[in-house]
Amino acid sequence: MPDPIPFPSRPQGDGSRRTDLGRRVTVRREALGLSRQELAERSGTAPTYIDYLEDRESAPGIGVMLRIADALQTTVPDLTGGTVDRPQGRGSALRDAGLRELGEDECRALLSPGGVGRVALIASDGPSVVPVNYLVADDEIVYRTASDTVPAAAAEATEVAFEVDHIDDAFSQGWSVLVVGEARRITDPDTIRELEPKARGLAWAGGERPLWLAISPRRITGRRIVNSLGTPLGGQARTLHAENGNPGESP
Repeated sequence: MPDPIPFPSRPQGDGSRRTDLGRRVTVRREALGLSRQELAERSGTAPTYIDYLEDRESAPGIGVMLRIADALQTTVPDLTGGTVDRPQGRGSALRDAGLRELGEDECRALLSPGGVGRVALIASDGPSVVPVNYLVADDEIVYRTASDTVPAAAAEATEVAFEVDHIDDAFSQGWSVLVVGEARRITDPDTIRELEPKARGLAWAGGERPLWLAISPRRITGRRIVNSLGTPLGGQARTLHAENGNPGESP
């Protein structure tokens, strides 16, 4: 292993604020369940360097970035935001890949952390699919929106679909979960008061979202890309949150 890279003696930039790079490193590290100490050991850097990288403005060299990206099982462009305007799934398919159907318990476990999903329905002007931030409460998919939006129209539809997925370009693997059910408006003040503290701040797209909706699942199905032995490629697949999601509406 190369000698650990120490804490930089001269900060790059003013060192007064966290950067997008630092946020992406933090999100990816936490998605893998790694501490800063463990990331430092894997990448051959000092723990204080990881502290600095995640919390302060910095400009690490390409050699350091390659080692950190490798330790985080991702790529430098993903960490630096170079892929933010590109669709996911650009990696090459692996030779021994296949699909495995997920059981309902597995699907619910993947849904449970909340994050970004997609509401699909037949709206007045035809089929629509819209990303929203969601949470799970009492086994229902819950999100909030404005009254004049496509997601709000879900309450008038006889049936809606809700999809969540994760794609890992580094390993050409991923999973998806599809929920089909009926949506309803949440009007009980006590229920809304319980949901409000769970909301993750303002909607990414801005604006007020006073209308709460819940989707009661009738059917939950899912699939995961696996290898020939039926196990996730590259080890246990892990879920990334809204940092890698679409800028939908926030609960």
